[in-house]
Amino acid sequence: MISRIDLRGSALPEGGALRDLLPRAEFDVEAAMDKVRPICEDVRHRGTAALIEYAERFDGVKLERVRVPAEALDTALRQLDPAVRAALEESIRRARLVHGEQRRSAHTTQVVPGGTVTEKWVPVERVGLYAPGGRSVYPSSVIMNVVPAQEAGVESIALASPAQQEFGGLPHPTILAACALLGVDEVYAAGGATAVAMFAYGVPGPDGCPPVNMVTGPGNIWVAAAKRYFAGRVGIDAEAGPTEIAVLADSTADPVHVAADLISQAEHDPLAAAVLVTDSVELADAVEKELEPQVAATKHIKDRVAPALAGKQSAIVLVDSVDDGLRVVDAYGAEHLEIQTADAAAVADRVRNAGAIFVGPYAPVSLGDYCAGSNHVLPTGGCACHSSGLSVQSFLRGIHIVDYTRDALAEVAHHVVTLAEAEDLPAHGAALKARFGWKVPTV
Repeated sequence: MISRIDLRGSALPEGGALRDLLPRAEFDVEAAMDKVRPICEDVRHRGTAALIEYAERFDGVKLERVRVPAEALDTALRQLDPAVRAALEESIRRARLVHGEQRRSAHTTQVVPGGTVTEKWVPVERVGLYAPGGRSVYPSSVIMNVVPAQEAGVESIALASPAQQEFGGLPHPTILAACALLGVDEVYAAGGATAVAMFAYGVPGPDGCPPVNMVTGPGNIWVAAAKRYFAGRVGIDAEAGPTEIAVLADSTADPVHVAADLISQAEHDPLAAAVLVTDSVELADAVEKELEPQVAATKHIKDRVAPALAGKQSAIVLVDSVDDGLRVVDAYGAEHLEIQTADAAAVADRVRNAGAIFVGPYAPVSLGDYCAGSNHVLPTGGCACHSSGLSVQSFLRGIHIVDYTRDALAEVAHHVVTLAEAEDLPAHGAALKARFGWKVPTV
């Protein structure tokens, strides 16, 4: 059901050599761009007509309009199961608590008397957020995108989610209800690369979508490829790949918990990665044994869970010690990393590379997916080694404001001129000389 990789008995290699030994899904974004490029350009030139055509081709829905009417949002919220509404409201409340603490304030540094540099934080003016709608419905992703954008102070928020044949061409009603709870009323029935193209280029017309400055949100390989295509024209959060869980565990871990948590991520997608790193052969054996009945009892066995666990991206990795296990999980850079060891908090404190870390037996990844207050839009594919998850900072831009008096500039002018001449950029120095009557050479 799940393979093993035995790294015991010899020194672990360094850096990339260790990463190459670890399981990872194949996710060729570059190849997908060849198919995405003409779709994006078609949306650019034909606008709404192209969006409607692709909704019929890819989603099997004949749309009359792409923008979701306000009454559909109201209806979705009114008809929402009360228990689901209560859960969404609690998720929103907790997310606001955490993300509200991430706000940054302007700070002024006096470099010299009369010379200051102020860094102020300005939110992106308009963002396009994407909520997937393929194998599963993700109102939680609506919350995880919208809340940090709102807490950052973004003025204009649009959201897109694929049209659903079952719901008359509208996105899933739980997606719409989540938007209504959050006060997002600009919602579009558009999916995949077409949604990203709509955001990046804008679509004219009374129900059209003005272009955005930034696109965020998880999605499939076509969303990732479209983000790469438009990077530079718009800001993006990340090229999200298949979801991942890594569990670093020792003999103190409960195999029932570990198996359940591996399955919880495997049910997302057949390419989802489930990795256990342990120094305990007994735990590895017990988890492998426990997977069988739990997988048999779960819902999405054939189409997601079984192929995900059996895929090359999933494995039980055996190491000599928890210290070696830390080196392995740091090399892997998991989207979600659980620490189920003795003194789990101390072990977690030593981790350098992870999208989010879940400490101990009572902080499963599922908690972070919904109600921990943390964000679940996280770096995948090893990108946690250099990138962070979505946060308020994702929607803010730091701008430096330089304010110097004449005396403060005069004090440092000779250094500026010296450095400009050292770089063979004499006009840079001349810009200072002109302010103080120094002789400026002419050509």
